[in-house]
Amino acid sequence: MTGVPASAAGGPSPAHGAAHGGAHGAEHGAAHGPAKGQGVSKAQAGGKVQRAAKNSAPAASGAALSSAKSAGAGETGGKPARGAKIAAKAVDQASVWNIANLLTMLRLLLVPGFVALMLADGGYDPAWRSFAWAAFAIAMITDLFDGHLARTYDLVTDFGKIADPIADKAIMGAALICLSALGDLPWWVTIVILGRELGITLLRFLVIRYGVIPASRGGKLKTLTQGVAVGMYVLALTGWLATLRFWVMAAAVVLTVVTGLDYVRQAIVLRRRGIAERRAALEETEA
Repeated sequence: MTGVPASAAGGPSPAHGAAHGGAHGAEHGAAHGPAKGQGVSKAQAGGKVQRAAKNSAPAASGAALSSAKSAGAGETGGKPARGAKIAAKAVDQASVWNIANLLTMLRLLLVPGFVALMLADGGYDPAWRSFAWAAFAIAMITDLFDGHLARTYDLVTDFGKIADPIADKAIMGAALICLSALGDLPWWVTIVILGRELGITLLRFLVIRYGVIPASRGGKLKTLTQGVAVGMYVLALTGWLATLRFWVMAAAVVLTVVTGLDYVRQAIVLRRRGIAERRAALEETEA
């Protein structure tokens, strides 16, 4: 009896099973493999998106801030807002109230106080003269510190440039005039010292367009000697101390005259140099 092949009988043949199994495995791998890979890719993409969002957040904030500033400038026609101007002015005014300028203001306030103490009770009371000396000493000490502080800590202001020399001349002039008025110091000494100080100050302004006359060591020594001499005359000294103050004042007068003449020489040289440089520059432009 002849057997019917399994393929003809409808049963699964080995070739068909292999083909079916291979196709099913391929389809299963194709269906599940890409799904897993797609899940990993989505996770990686999600991480990249999160990192990109974090990195772009500051940039977005900066862009938003820039946009807000641009919008504010646009509303005012490209000019700073009124509030910004007021704030800038407030900062400029606040910078005037620094420690260097406060010391200068203190020195200015000490001038009328010194005069009142110097002339109290006829001007010859040793106790009042001692108080006047204390006020004068404080003024001279602050003169040493305010300029140093201003230059060291960048506290230089227009107010300080104007008020500092005024305070220096005011306290020294008040002391010299009081001493001469009381008969303790000859008037010619007061005239020589104050005339030199005012003359050099005026000379500085006249040649400032050609340059600045720097302070010399002789000028600093002159200021120190003047302060010591005037301070000794403010005190009611007797005996050998009274003799000593005479010679200290004599040295101060000599330094006052010598340094004054040196400043005049520097001013002449500075002016000639400035004129020569201007002529040279004018000839170059014409050539």
